[in-house]
Amino acid sequence: MVTLFRLLARVPMPLMHRLGALLGWMVWWCAPDYRRRFKANAENAGFTPDQYRPAIAAAGQMAAELPWLWLRPQGESVLRRVVRWEGVEAFEAAMQAKKGVILVAPHLGSWEMCGQAIGERFLQAYGPITALFRPARKKWMAELIAAGSRDRPGLQTLPTNNTGVRGLIRTLRSGGYTGILPDQVPPARQGVWAPFLGRPAYTMTLLPRLAQQTGAACFLSVCERLPRGAGYVIRFEPIVGTALTDPKASIEDAAAAMNDAIGCLIHSLPGQYVWDYARYKEPRGETVVAAAANGEQAQ
Repeated sequence: MVTLFRLLARVPMPLMHRLGALLGWMVWWCAPDYRRRFKANAENAGFTPDQYRPAIAAAGQMAAELPWLWLRPQGESVLRRVVRWEGVEAFEAAMQAKKGVILVAPHLGSWEMCGQAIGERFLQAYGPITALFRPARKKWMAELIAAGSRDRPGLQTLPTNNTGVRGLIRTLRSGGYTGILPDQVPPARQGVWAPFLGRPAYTMTLLPRLAQQTGAACFLSVCERLPRGAGYVIRFEPIVGTALTDPKASIEDAAAAMNDAIGCLIHSLPGQYVWDYARYKEPRGETVVAAAANGEQAQ
């Protein structure tokens, strides 16, 4: 699998995007459960087929990008794939204030490209972007990731446990920055129920707690995939004046404010959201790591 990905990493991105779009539609027609879940999530959120249909091809394009993103030759810059940046001035102003920045980056567009490009562009000025990372459970995926996807300049990973959370807190308090995927269903007792696109969804509390406890600035972050392999646009949009960054707000209100911001972003780009994700499922009933953020605050 690693050898195949290395070969695919040399295929021009426009061609990979065309092949990916075909793959997306093949999965759509061949997987009825996937198709039903995709349609139900999008339509229950109020989107029409015309609005969400491009996301069918985008799902395949996302998969087609991975060989180049993960296994391109070392030293080949990701930035040449990015056409332009929007809102970068506000992001840099927040970084220069040295109060820390949290990038709220949902499963929208090319989030893998987003993290690598941001880390590469701002490494010299602000150091690497820090993110929590859980090793893949499937052997073939773990081998691909070990082959290079998480070993890129500008990216620092921490484990998804108490040690990793404390590392994020220290990063933010020292003026660093992190990117978090906020629309995943967390394990039991690591979230609260909050509205998401009009329906109750079990929502992570890690990001709101980090924002409230560290005073870090929060930015919506998205990497939009342009048509016909033309490149990408990375956007930063500050989240201000909401319960997410209000240390006096309840965690439920902060989580709801985060979901509202994510929902607005999805409404601006419904054709690149991952609609098949089971966002409204019950949380896993597994052993839960203690709330490291609370312990760090008291120190």
